[in-house]
Amino acid sequence: MMTSVDTELIRVLADPLRLQIVTLLAKETLCTTHLVEETGAKQTNLSNHMKVLREAGVVETEPCGRYIYYRLRPEVIEALAGQFADLAQTARATAEANLKRSCP
Repeated sequence: MMTSVDTELIRVLADPLRLQIVTLLAKETLCTTHLVEETGAKQTNLSNHMKVLREAGVVETEPCGRYIYYRLRPEVIEALAGQFADLAQTARATAEANLKRSCP
């Protein structure tokens, strides 16, 4: 059983704007213009957040003429969800076995 969670990915997704972007991209592939319209963020701010999401492997890009479209990589979210599921399973087993460390 795995009990650790990808803390870097959690940090990336913990930002409210990045989480909003990921939620939007879960529903459809969007370009920067669409994301600016949907989020109300400034284009430069949005571009910086997209760079963080790309570098973390959460999104991938698809050039289309002069636009860049962004697509969510669902396997990254699934892997993180799996890590949390493993953590929950470990916690459940620990609770059922009534495991606790002795105090000195």
